[in-house]
This record gives sequence, C-alpha cells and structure tokens, in this order.
Amino acid sequence: MAKLSDEAKKAIGEIHPAVVASASKSGKPNVSAKGSLRVLNDDNVVFADVASPRTLANLKENPQVSVMCLDAAQHHSCRIWGVAQVITSGTLFEDLKKEFAARKMSVKNIVKIAVQEVEVS
Repeated sequence: MAKLSDEAKKAIGEIHPAVVASASKSGKPNVSAKGSLRVLNDDNVVFADVASPRTLANLKENPQVSVMCLDAAQHHSCRIWGVAQVITSGTLFEDLKKEFAARKMSVKNIVKIAVQEVEVS
C-alpha cells in the first residue's frame, strides 16, 4: 500500500473532476468522471456513486482501478492505482449520503480505493 503525499492530497483536493478507469472481468474498459473524489486518509481515497452503473458493475467483477486528476492547463497531474471496495452502509456511507442529499443528489454506493501506487507530476 502506498501513502498519499501532501502533494498528491493537494492535487486530489484541487483538480475536479477526476477520471476513474475500471475494467470488467473480461477486460472491457470504462472511464467515468468523478467530481466527488476526495482523500479519506493517507492510504485511501473515496468517491460517491451517484450515477455510475458501468463503473460499479466493473468494480464488482474486478476491483482494480486507476484514477487520474489532470490539470492540463497547468501541466499537473496525480495518478492513483489501487483496489476498490464498494460500500453500501456504515458511517462513511451515511455521512456522504447526507452531504450529497443536501445538494439534491442520491448516493447509491461509496467506493473506497486502497491506494497501491501514486504518481504526481
């Protein structure tokens, strides 16, 4: 497991949306923009599933995931590779569900990504 550096945390906090790449068990890829990506702690990032049926289907078959936060104008990026866990209950789920409900958005799942590798450029 890789730790998120302060530089990576800053990039994740500032660059939105992030792009999440997943693949089914058979290898069919999917890429999806995630405005909700955020740092959970030194080892994990999370995002809310508001409308991501293909991403969630892929992650249930194959939890390997890649995330890219890209600020093309500033030539700055943060890439993350990790393993996703789909969360459907508990404190983290309830907290984010409440936060998004205030913005008239319905959270179906929370995806927690255990960071295995991170690269900032």
